[in-house]
Amino acid sequence: QVQLVESGGGLVQAGGSLRLNCAASGRTFSSYYMGWFRQAPGKEREFVATIIRSGGSTYYADSVKGRFTISRDNAKNTVYLQMNSLKPEDTAVYYCAANQGYSSRLVRDYDYWGQGTQVTVSS
Repeated sequence: QVQLVESGGGLVQAGGSLRLNCAASGRTFSSYYMGWFRQAPGKEREFVATIIRSGGSTYYADSVKGRFTISRDNAKNTVYLQMNSLKPEDTAVYYCAANQGYSSRLVRDYDYWGQGTQVTVSS
């Protein structure tokens, strides 16, 4: 019912920056809580960041706090993840997700998922 398409991934050296974006279909984008998650090979999908519907409040995993920033532009139906000071352990496929109910850190609480974009950080 809502399509999410991530972009902006790539290969970057440790200490570098990338900005991911997630474009959502539909005109009801502002009604969704949005989140970013990531999954490294052989690992479980983990929470990265989430943002409320208005964009006024954000929440982050401890591992990325102070380095990553989630934001949204409801007029453009887009959510962003600015990633600075990247580390090799940030290497993963990054997914955006939409939640109709409430802000959450849990994978199971999200209703819609994008296809993912690969982020690789070299040392």
